[in-house]
Amino acid sequence: MRIAPCGHTRPPGRAHLADPVLHEVGDPHAALRALRRWDPVGWQPVEGRSGFWAVTRYADVRAVLTDHETFSSTGGVMLNMLGRPEPARDQQFASSDPPRHGLIRGPLQRQMTTRAVVRHAPAIRSFVRGMLHPADGPLDFADLTSGLPLAFLGPLMGIPAADWPDLARWVAMSVAEHDPEAMLPDGPTATLERGHRELFAYLLHLVLDHRRRPRGDLVDLLASMPLRPGAVVANCYSLLLGGGAAIPHVPRAALAELIRTGRYEEWARRPDRIDRAVEEALRFATPAGHFMRLTKRDTTVGGVRIPAGDAVVVWLGSANRDEAVFPDADTMDPDRHPNRHLAFGDGRHYCLGAPVARLTLRIFFEELFATFASFEPAGEVERVRSTWLAGIRRMPVVGRRR
Repeated sequence: MRIAPCGHTRPPGRAHLADPVLHEVGDPHAALRALRRWDPVGWQPVEGRSGFWAVTRYADVRAVLTDHETFSSTGGVMLNMLGRPEPARDQQFASSDPPRHGLIRGPLQRQMTTRAVVRHAPAIRSFVRGMLHPADGPLDFADLTSGLPLAFLGPLMGIPAADWPDLARWVAMSVAEHDPEAMLPDGPTATLERGHRELFAYLLHLVLDHRRRPRGDLVDLLASMPLRPGAVVANCYSLLLGGGAAIPHVPRAALAELIRTGRYEEWARRPDRIDRAVEEALRFATPAGHFMRLTKRDTTVGGVRIPAGDAVVVWLGSANRDEAVFPDADTMDPDRHPNRHLAFGDGRHYCLGAPVARLTLRIFFEELFATFASFEPAGEVERVRSTWLAGIRRMPVVGRRR
């Protein structure tokens, strides 16, 4: 039997974080705020799949993410893998623990440092300008930014622009299988399985094509490593999913908040603080909502005893709005400093693509502010129905060009 920490009383109407509808039409930040106060390490049952420990405070989230000897990534890193075997266990850097994790990740990381990715800046800027050039008047900002991952996935993985619409749909099926726009008629499980199959088939073809015609990119690097073909594809999948799913939702969340608060022009006229603004947008949006780990041994988190073999899910969006770390946490402040957010995770599994994500977002905001003088809402913002992807699927606005 799971019990709440001693001295804590669970409030009525306790939120079920595994319910994707909460994240679409509910108030997930209010729910997480209540959990941080009343039940910061609490058991959440999931029908048919046991349950998980929800960890919501910043300090506890960091403790889990940085202790790979106690908390394993080999059982899958998303809630949709709860109770299912992880097929990429010890083959994919995201689903492996040290030292195996370092053997796979190390060569990739050397190609993804800030110094290494900056050479792609001109290509990224050209792509972003092409995205923004035809935009004017009424538009769906979610649709406008849907192609943003191609700004870096093209140079890094050799993915053609013509393939992105299909890839974007399969990525959505893999991370937001409950969302009405992604879900197949047969339901979320069938959607998840179909998304995985389609992505892996595409990536296998991509790897084979790279072997015939090497480009000198990350796919070629993975193919040159002592990995089985399935492991090469699994790691390409991890790279694609990390960048393709999450990054477009950062500018969407940021612009929605700037429109709501009337602060777009204030942000736009201060290009000198763009780097801090990007970090604050990342903190505020935190598009990758959670990561899952399995305990290797009996342990304690936040004073709560957790048995070996249990699933522990850390909620990054909650940690990034922890009032104990971020004053006025629900306000998007471009001057926030320090700002050690966890939008990219922490520890050995810190997001491999963080440097290129930061570069892409900086360039995007620079070009957005230089291109548009203002935005106004033109309809209701619709959020994604997903426990992992904290994002916006529709965002009607009217943009006025400079």
